[in-house]
Amino acid sequence: MSITKPGAAAVSVTYNVVLIVAKLAAAILTGSVAMLSEALNSFIDLVASVIALVAVRRADVPADREHPYGHQKIESVAATIEGMLIVLVAGFIIFESAGRLISGETGIESVGIGIVVIAFSTVSAAAVALFLREQARVHRSPALEGDAAHLSADAITSFGVLLGLVAIQITGAEWVDSAVAIALSLFIIVTGINIIRKAAGILVDETLPAEEMDRIEEAIARVRPPEVVGYHKLRARTTGTRRYIEMHVQFRDGTSLEQAHGLAHGLRNAIEGELRDAEVLIHVEPESSRRDPASEPEQYRAG
Repeated sequence: MSITKPGAAAVSVTYNVVLIVAKLAAAILTGSVAMLSEALNSFIDLVASVIALVAVRRADVPADREHPYGHQKIESVAATIEGMLIVLVAGFIIFESAGRLISGETGIESVGIGIVVIAFSTVSAAAVALFLREQARVHRSPALEGDAAHLSADAITSFGVLLGLVAIQITGAEWVDSAVAIALSLFIIVTGINIIRKAAGILVDETLPAEEMDRIEEAIARVRPPEVVGYHKLRARTTGTRRYIEMHVQFRDGTSLEQAHGLAHGLRNAIEGELRDAEVLIHVEPESSRRDPASEPEQYRAG
């Protein structure tokens, strides 16, 4: 099932509101720092979901004079903020949990209530995360992907808290609560750093994955006419859901400008047919402009 990007983000916002209320109530009743960490994690998920909702709405605004390439990088900015929030909240949870371990004060009560709430959280977070991940794939949305990563981490950490509460119920070892909270917070930090790294790659115009660059060159090879004697400066970057690809193509001496223009359009269409949401710009050059490949950076060299 596929819905709009704003619709998918709205589902995440609604879900997180319900989950925060349930987890906060359970944290108050049980006194569990691990449960409190889960409530705080869900609050951050809510903030991230709101950011994602705003971002996907803004990202779909058409290009204008101030933003001729569109607004899609807003999604990557949103994903970066989400990652930072994850790291910050995980740091707070580690601080609080370490304090409890050192002081020996735990005060865990009503463990059964916590087990019920966190079991619901685990199953529901996993289901919503899978839904958002599929919508992120369909819409090629970094913001929805970041939101799905939040909830995937939430499902995993919730399961860890569930195991901890069950251990406390069976053994009475309340220190397990703080130990579980610290371990899960370290996992959350790794998740946040991965989200930041991926979003930052888009913001700094990181090239496409190697397999996609190979597909571009394969598309060129399939339709390369005899009039093309070479090409260079093949570069590509991603902005939101769009791929921007550019290259310089040299045409054999005697090829008319009109003919070169038509052949360049054929190359462009082949590449855009190979990669979805691609926009290709080809600079036409004469054969006499061919350069010594050794004089160019390795990533710019091509046949």
